[in-house]
Amino acid sequence: MTARIVLLGATGYTGRRTAEEMVGRGLRPVLAGRSPRRLAPLAQRLGDLETATADATDAASVRALVTEGDVLVSTVGPFVQLGEAALAAAVEAGATYLDSTGEPPFIRRVFEEFGPLAERTGASLLTAFGNDYVPGNLAGALALQLAGEQAHRVEVAYYLTGGGRSQVFSRGTLASLAGVATEQVFTWRDGISAEPAGLRMRTFPVAGRERPALTIGSSEHYTLPRLHPGPHEVDVYLGWFGPATKAVHLGSRVGSSLLRLPGARPLVRRLGELATSRVAEEPDPAVLERVTSHFIGATFDAAGTPQSEVRLVAGDPYRLTARLLAWGAGRAAERGVTGLGALGPVDAFGLDVLEAGCAEIGLRRT
Repeated sequence: MTARIVLLGATGYTGRRTAEEMVGRGLRPVLAGRSPRRLAPLAQRLGDLETATADATDAASVRALVTEGDVLVSTVGPFVQLGEAALAAAVEAGATYLDSTGEPPFIRRVFEEFGPLAERTGASLLTAFGNDYVPGNLAGALALQLAGEQAHRVEVAYYLTGGGRSQVFSRGTLASLAGVATEQVFTWRDGISAEPAGLRMRTFPVAGRERPALTIGSSEHYTLPRLHPGPHEVDVYLGWFGPATKAVHLGSRVGSSLLRLPGARPLVRRLGELATSRVAEEPDPAVLERVTSHFIGATFDAAGTPQSEVRLVAGDPYRLTARLLAWGAGRAAERGVTGLGALGPVDAFGLDVLEAGCAEIGLRRT
């Protein structure tokens, strides 16, 4: 019997797009959120779907939605501020959980804090199951498979091209980025190691020229070392900042010291909130249609010699996130996932199934 799917945050930008993709795949999720007034027209437009009222900041409210065996999909961000209640509810219920976060501190909590709890309750947690960070997991795993025992280090990179100077990200995405700007992220060196975001910079050839990117914490740091053979080092790079990359990199090196000053972190957070409040809530759909998303997985031996490389491309990153969540939730509801606790996409579905599913929704090798 197919498990029930509950979509929390259904009236937000990512949630609404995810609901549309779910219905497009023949799924009938329960749409959940704080406002019945906003849920009702969306549910009606998508085929008279069931709705439920829940406050994403209240674990008891979310817990009332979820029972053992359900699939709970959360698109409520920033996750550092708003994500814990849904995560805790899924763990307590023994449910399968997916979310759309890209926030390193939240990802770290899923794997280190909630993962062990989920193993005991029978829950399966698939965090960052969208544009951040399923494509890098897939590209990295495929590159490791090609390299075999010679792979010592794997590097993953994320890029967007074609957006020009237009607003490519939603206000929610920018708020999430601002919310973690003052936080430590991490890398993998035979274990998780903390470091500031953007501490290291390198370039990758993308769309005909070398483009810079900065290090970021992501789910790949936890999931790729689980594969066999697992790498000793994992670095993940974000190439979204274009000409501002060098400035962000310098700011990371200087800012880690400045943020230790009394009152610095709250001030930076407040400035970030003010900046994001002035942008449009949603990106321009016409701009998103011009965007290409690039994902690179590359491996190196212990001497730094390149061993393998896999490149994937897709279009609109929000469409990709919505399609990944819809595919993952549908697959989990119909066939379940492999494993308990905090899982990566390869852990949960297997590499061949994941690659086939991603190709089906438009994430393809080049």
